[in-house]
Formats: sequence, structure tokens, C-alpha cells
Amino acid sequence: MKKILLSLLLAAATTFAATFAATIPDAAKVGQFYAGCQAYSFRMYSVFEAIDKTAQCGGKTIEFYPGQKFSTEKPDAKWDHNATPEMINAVMKHLEAKGLTAVGYGVVKLGQDDASNRKIFEFCKTLGIGVVVTEPDVTALDKIEALVKEFDIKMAIHNHPKRPLDRAYMFWDPNYVLGLVKDRDPRMGACADVGHWVRSSLNPVDCIKILKGRIFDSHMKDLTEFGNPKAHDLPFGTGKSDIPAILAEYHAQGYPGPLHCEYEHNWETSVPEITQCLEFVKNWKPAQ
Repeated sequence: MKKILLSLLLAAATTFAATFAATIPDAAKVGQFYAGCQAYSFRMYSVFEAIDKTAQCGGKTIEFYPGQKFSTEKPDAKWDHNATPEMINAVMKHLEAKGLTAVGYGVVKLGQDDASNRKIFEFCKTLGIGVVVTEPDVTALDKIEALVKEFDIKMAIHNHPKRPLDRAYMFWDPNYVLGLVKDRDPRMGACADVGHWVRSSLNPVDCIKILKGRIFDSHMKDLTEFGNPKAHDLPFGTGKSDIPAILAEYHAQGYPGPLHCEYEHNWETSVPEITQCLEFVKNWKPAQ
């Protein structure tokens, strides 16, 4: 009986994820998945340049992060949830001009500060962003869940690598993340950073299976080495992350994305490599 109930709950969560993804326009698909870039890939540039470069690489979605330079004309202004209405309007117009859909924002802190939390959700609602990516204060999950319900915006817990000198840091462990969200609103889930799992000596496919139905975003990385915290990015399909197996598992679970290439190497000359990553996603086909 317990197994049947668990199966029904997993199926319901998967259906919910697919329903949410359907709100992303079909034009945002790259092959089988909604895909694009985490703007942090272009952290050396302004948010407008990040939008331009994402489009240039073949991306259709973008995930913003807090603190990026706003523009070359306003080098001291930052792009985050404190942006003015004028700044937000300018970015929304540029997204439309470049054919991109903003679908995520993070990694941003959610915690006990009610006003700050609300400002983040209001910012995302204005931009039409459906996922807040965070490494939250776990004592504030009740407050965060209330905002998730109020705004109908998902919260996705991000994972950085395991920290041997900080045993209190547990977001690297998918079982820990699942334990935080499994009994909460189905819009409470995970942002699967597959590269950081590789750095933590975890098999990404195994981790994705653990979090089935609760993954709402994925930071995609293919790395030079398995289990090395200092491993760096390579074009998809050429490293140790086993991107084909990851895509196959996402497809088998009915997860359509978003998948965001987060390329943290060759910061100022990465466009050809990121283009190769997104071409890999575009050309990937499920086994017959």
C-alpha cells in the first residue's frame, strides 16, 4: 500500500512539473528541452550583453542571477530584485527583441527577512519568472512555502559541491534536499546542478532519480574530471558528467527543462563552447 501511495505521489509531482513547464512557450525549446543559459556564464558582461550572448549561442531561455552589472551605460547599477521599474521594463523589452524567455532567478538568499523574500517573489512575478533558485535558510521554509502558494512561483533548492570543512552544508546531498521538500507544496523542489554533483563524486543520474518530480531547473555542466572540486567546464558530451545519460533520464521522467548551461571557464571567450553545448542539446534524440 505504501509503495502504491508513493508511486501516486511521484506521478502527481511529475504531472505538476509538466503542467508548469507548459507555461513556457514552445518557441523556447532547444530540441527536446526548454534550454538556454544561466546568466552567470556571462558574469563579465552586463545583463543586456548576457541576453545577447545567450541568443547568439542558440539559447531560448535565461536564468538571471543577482548582482550582474546592469549596463555599460550604468556600470554601477546592479541587476537584481532591487531593480527599478524602468530597469525591469528595459530588460523585458530586450528579452522580447532577442526572442528569449526569462524562467529563473538565482541563486538568491531566502530566509527570515519577510520583506526581502517578498521583494524577490514580486520581482519574479513582474518578469514572468516561474522559479526562484535558492540555498535557503531551512528554518524559514514555512515562510517561503507561503510565498510559493501566494505567488504560484516555484522554489528550487540549488546544490553547490560538498564542503569537507563545513559539515553543516548539506544541499549537495539530494536525499537531504528531498527530505526538506517532499512533504511540502509540490512547487517546493530542486535546481539540479549536475556539475556540482560530479564535483561531489555523485552520479548525476542517480541524483536525478532521487529527486524525480521535484526538479524544476537544472544547471548543466560537463566537467574535465569526476570527484575533483577544481574540475572545469567542457563542451557538453566531451567531459565526465555523462550529459547523454542525464538528458535521457530527464526525458524518461517527462522533465522538459529548463536546462541552463552554466559555463564557468574561459569567461570572456566562451561563446563558441556554449554554442557547442546548446547544439548538443538541440541535436540529442531519445533512443528508439
